[in-house]
Amino acid sequence: MERALLVGIQLNNGEDYALSLEELESLANACEMEVVGIVEQNLSEIHKAFYIGTGKVEEVREEAEAQNVDVVVFDNSLSPMQIRNLQERIGKPILDRSTLILDIFARRARSGEAKLQVEVARLQYMLPRLVGLHAALSRQGGGSGSMSNKGAGEKKLELDRRVLEHRLAEYRRELKELGAQRLTQRKQRAASGMPRVALVGYTNAGKSTLLNAMLDLYGVDEIDVEEKKVMEKDMLFATLDTTVRKIAPEGHHAFLLSDTVGFIHKLPHHLVEAFHSTLEEAKEADILLQVIDYSDSHYKEQIAVTERTLKELGAEGIPMLYLYNKADKVSADDIPGCPAVENGDVSSCLPVVTQDSIYLSARKKIGMEELVCLMEKKLAGDYQECTFLIPYTDGRAVSYLNENAVVYSTAYQEDGVLMKVNCKIQDSRYYEKYKA
Repeated sequence: MERALLVGIQLNNGEDYALSLEELESLANACEMEVVGIVEQNLSEIHKAFYIGTGKVEEVREEAEAQNVDVVVFDNSLSPMQIRNLQERIGKPILDRSTLILDIFARRARSGEAKLQVEVARLQYMLPRLVGLHAALSRQGGGSGSMSNKGAGEKKLELDRRVLEHRLAEYRRELKELGAQRLTQRKQRAASGMPRVALVGYTNAGKSTLLNAMLDLYGVDEIDVEEKKVMEKDMLFATLDTTVRKIAPEGHHAFLLSDTVGFIHKLPHHLVEAFHSTLEEAKEADILLQVIDYSDSHYKEQIAVTERTLKELGAEGIPMLYLYNKADKVSADDIPGCPAVENGDVSSCLPVVTQDSIYLSARKKIGMEELVCLMEKKLAGDYQECTFLIPYTDGRAVSYLNENAVVYSTAYQEDGVLMKVNCKIQDSRYYEKYKA
């Protein structure tokens, strides 16, 4: 396990420094690093050459030697020049926050698409930083003209850049093809008429746990439920692949539930860009469920990060419900309207539902039914109750309504099937001729 020294910089820009530094340590641990020390500095402005002040650079060098560290990690994205200058002064490999996040994504990627997305982001990040990788190579010969006129270092740098640019172009082409396939899949799901619901939120807030809880309770094919579950684990970015599952609670409208990649403070722009096609699930949802780790003291800042990222994706303005997950881990005083409880266990007063939010526990499957009701209430404007008398010659209409509407009653009469349902308004209009 590598020994890491962290460097945290607090700028006077209103940024939550404590949250950022706490996350940096979690990111380092996720990369199997042992954090042996932290050096901090308050800055009014960034030093162009070293990011931190020159005096602080010397302090970092001395601490790195004293702690015998393998790597020094900065809690910000560094420019190629800053990385090169810091490595020369400190004498240790220099990593930044973006590098750690890219490394974690590379470790967690499972599907071919996720691996491609991570590799595209990694190559975009590496290309401008190649100079620092070849600083020790010799520089001989002229600096202009053909490749034959360049020194060994320039030749190596130019060749590496061309290889990476070619590889990046190939990966982008593959991602574009996969993106086209995803678009076709989304169109097919939209044509099904079922509401599309997307889970969004901070990494490790419990999105995958919630999806699995819904599958356990309301999965369509009980035999295949275990196969359809996603990995849930107490770690950053446990899942990267967007998963879509059909959820069909009895007595309620069936819906398509998607689990999207989690967000984090200072999520590298390259990653957001690379995962854009995957995150389109959130952009095209009928309703967003923002899953919040209510037991985390920084949950308000995490909500702000999630909403900033959604805005960057163009997903602002979509109806949203706030799911305060892990509410069973907080005190009764933190739950609205929760009375005093014995032994500090607030599970007995959960769930608590307000107009646009719900306090629940996905792990204990507390609040799932209430969540479904809250979602239907939010989407109520899209539905209406109707009575249809469908002739026996149109069995397809009967099958469609059984699949896509809440059926209150079905009666087989002499002239057709009498169905009382709650269906989407467009379905009501489509079957207008059968209204009784």
